[in-house]
Order: sequence, then structure tokens, then C-alpha cells
Amino acid sequence: MLTQPSIKYHPAQIIDFPARTWPSKQLKAPPRWCSTDLRDGNQALANPMDHAKKMAFFKHLIECGFKEIEIAFPAASQTDFDFVRLLIEGDYIPGDVTIQVMTQSRVDLIERTIQSLVGAKKAIVHIYNATAPVFREVVFCQDKAATLELAVQGVKHIRQLCEQNPDTQWTLQYSPETFCFTEPDFALEVCEAVKKTWQPSQERPMILNLPTTVEVNTPNVFADQIEYFMTSFSSLEHITISVHPHNDRGTGVATAEMAILAGAQRVEGCLFGNGERTGNVDLVTLAMNLYSQGVHPNLNFSDIRRTVELVEECNELPVHPRHPYAGSLAFTAFSGSHQDAIKKGFAAQKSTSSTVWQIPYLPLDPKDIGCTYEEVIRVNSQSGKSGAAWLLQENHGLFLPRKLQIDFSKKVKNHTDQTGHEMPLADVWRLFRESYRLNPDDKGQMTLMDYRSHSSNGLQEIRATLRYQEKTWQLVGEGKGLLSAMLDALRKRFNWQINISDFHEHTLGQQTKSKAVSYVQIESDQVTPSFGVAIDEDSTKASLQALINACHPLYKEA
Repeated sequence: MLTQPSIKYHPAQIIDFPARTWPSKQLKAPPRWCSTDLRDGNQALANPMDHAKKMAFFKHLIECGFKEIEIAFPAASQTDFDFVRLLIEGDYIPGDVTIQVMTQSRVDLIERTIQSLVGAKKAIVHIYNATAPVFREVVFCQDKAATLELAVQGVKHIRQLCEQNPDTQWTLQYSPETFCFTEPDFALEVCEAVKKTWQPSQERPMILNLPTTVEVNTPNVFADQIEYFMTSFSSLEHITISVHPHNDRGTGVATAEMAILAGAQRVEGCLFGNGERTGNVDLVTLAMNLYSQGVHPNLNFSDIRRTVELVEECNELPVHPRHPYAGSLAFTAFSGSHQDAIKKGFAAQKSTSSTVWQIPYLPLDPKDIGCTYEEVIRVNSQSGKSGAAWLLQENHGLFLPRKLQIDFSKKVKNHTDQTGHEMPLADVWRLFRESYRLNPDDKGQMTLMDYRSHSSNGLQEIRATLRYQEKTWQLVGEGKGLLSAMLDALRKRFNWQINISDFHEHTLGQQTKSKAVSYVQIESDQVTPSFGVAIDEDSTKASLQALINACHPLYKEA
């Protein structure tokens, strides 16, 4: 890298537009969407899609709710031409969907393009030519007059051919390609000339598509360019202002959102941002950003994992695990502090009647797009006490007391430190069962085989049968409750100096026949504080077995 990059790279020009109004506006409605996956996205693939993949993609776009879909550059190849014919002749295009094709401003290409659309009910013909100085001077060796004339002659020829095919509802789309670094007044001049040639009306509408062909400045500059263009244009009646942002500076989404604030009514882009170089604007992120602000985008990504799977198969490109909304880790927290906040957020959500989503670190409910809460918290060496506790709560219905959460998190951390890997749910559950003796068939575990109790003089007396390995014991004890009576019995039989320091219990599920789970912590001079957990249909038996399980470290002395 250069120590003085300003020698080689000059900042892009900005416009002086103090009359801007877009910064104080808010996104309250979705734009018109146009997917360019089948053309602009397809041309950026190492292995372009065949007809089968394009058809699968086309059908999925319709399922997602797209009403305008750019399907091909029919004059560029026989493959693209044949795909347009396949959709039209096979009657695959729903009545409320408009297909879009694109062409350069050349007579032979325009004629081939219109020929491909014969029989279509509705079609957008997208014509473009580069207007920026570097393209005029370096690529095409044209002056402004020749650039303007190229656009006008192309539109004139399209109009003549469209009038010869009146059975199709035609819309012209014109793009002053490289708009974002074209002189603002020249972009206006070219678009005014195109409008005059096409003469837009209700029967013959027009789209002016203003691209950031290559991002060269911050999104606010593009918003200024859009608002300046719209407020300076002679008349926008029967004209839709569209934007086609690219992502060279990594701000394609922000560019599109600010352009809408500035007045743009339509956005072209691709699912998950596929496209040349760093890609087109990501329509999924744009749509879900609106949704998370309470604005329905008029697109449906209720099964976003299926959308990811289809796009990855058709494009042969992966969707990044951290991609907004769609990535496999988009909703996942490994950090202990994040997990604790999320866990508390869900607890607060359950305790309120409000329908408003307010969960820390989760701007969107994963279930709205077909994801599960299993994705939200995953456990590795960075996780705190809440991570594993959350997994047990959501998947096994266990609400661990705080002290038990802390104890178990230490065991989890020790495991993940040793392995250096994430700990899957199955491994978390296995470690929990082993640590707190939730293995009733384990021969190395002391088991309550039977118990009987009765009250006498305000005390509960218990007679219990325990089995440990090949041994069986008969215990007798008394106390103010059955749990304290069992504690007394264990003290007498094994001479253990133990006390119960913590006890919790709850049912698993909402049904009256649900099992009960008990958590017991004991303290002893002989061992460090120890926990036991037990689950049983008999809540009393669960609490007794949990106490017995908590005494597990003392069994070797039994």
C-alpha cells in the first residue's frame, strides 16, 4: 500500500445540495423489487446456470413474491434467447409477474431482444449505455453529444418495434450506466432526451434506473444525487425512479436504503448480493431490514434456509455463515455475556403479554423466517453460565438454579478448553446427565428403590431402600418433611456430615401428568458443595433421588 494514496487515488466528486430532505425521512413502505439474479447475477458466476437451474430459481423468486424479474440478455447468447422463449411458450409466467430483459443500444441487439419477447403479456425492455467521463473518453471515445445520441436512437428503435407488437404491455427501462460518477446535469440531459423519445404514458410507462455501477462514494452522496435528479427532472409522471446499487465499498444496502429515503421507488438486486466484483445489493437484507422495523416488504422469506439452499445450489457460491438474517450463524451467540442477555430477554418476553419483540442481540425473531431457537445459543470455550443452561431449558425443559448454572458452566468450560471445539447439544446433555447422576440405569449410581413414610408427633418418618452397585441398604430417618427425613436417614446410616444448602423443583411441561424435576445442593465438611438432579413422575421421589444423587462424591466411603 502507498504511504500517500492521494497521489494515485482522488476522491470522487460530490454535489452541493443543501436542499436535501432525505435525512429526516423514515422508511415506511417497501419499494418495488426487481430480481436480477437470472441475468446480472448469472453473468457473475464461474459456472453460469443452465436452463434447469434458471427455471428452479425463477419459480422460487415467484414463490418469494417478486413481481418483476430480469431473466436474460437474449441478444447475448442463444442460451439466454431460448430461456426467454421457454418461459413464454411454456406459459410459466404468472399474470401478475413482469419479465425484464436487457440490451445495449445497438440496432441488431435491440431487434433480437424484441424478437425474444413475442407473445409475452408484459415485458420491460432495459436499455443502457455508459455516460460517465471515464467511459466516454477511455472506453468508447465518445463526446457527450454522441453518448446522448446513442441513447436516443436506441430508445427510438425500441419504441418502433414495440408499437409493431401491441399485444404486449411494454415498459421501457433506461439506465445511464455509471450514473453515480456521471456529471449530474449531463445525466439529467440524457434522461430528459430519452423521456422525450419514449413519451411515457399510462399505457407506455417508463423506468429510469440510476445505478451505482461501481460504488465510488458514501451512501449519503448517492442519496443527494437521487434527490437532486428527481427534484430537477421536468416531470416524473408515468416514470418510476429505480436504483441498482453495487457493493464495491461494502455499502450497497445503505446506498439502497438512503436512495429510497431520497425518493427512489424501485430497487434492483440479487438474493444475498451475488453479482460482479463484490456483488449487487442484497435484496434479502433490504427486505428483512424493513420487516424488522415493522414494515412488511411484500416479499416472503418464511423459509429462509430453503432459499439459501436453492441459491447456493444454483449459484455454486456459499452464503456466508454470518450473512445478515440468512447465515447459519446469523442468530448465534457464543459469548457468555450475550447468552446471558438473550436468556434473560426470553424470560422477560414470556412474562409479559406484549407482542412487541424485545430480545437483546436479536433484532428479529428467528422463527419468523423458519429458523429455530436451537440456533440462538451454542456453546464453546467463550460461553458463560447461561449458554448451556439455555440449551437445557429450550430442549429439555430444565430451568437450572443459578448456583447449578455456575457449577455446570465450569464443567462445560473444562470440556471445551480440552477439546478446543464447540460443544453440540447432545454432548451438553450427556455431560449434564453424567455430572448430576441423571442415569437411572447406571450401576455406579445409588438408587432409591422404594420408600414409605408416615407422620408422627409432627414429624415425617421415612423408611427407604437404597441400592448401590451390588449392595442394598435399609435406611430410617425423620424430619419436618420427607426431604429432611431422608437427609437424617443418610446421616445416620453413613455418618455423613451433610446439609441441604439449596433446593428447587418444577414440572416438565404444562400437563398435569408431566414429570417433576428436582435440584438439590448439599454442603459437607468431607467434600466440596455437590449437586444432584432427578426426574420422576412422583415429585417426592424426584426430590429424594436428587438428594441421593448430590451425595454421589461420598459413596466411595459408604
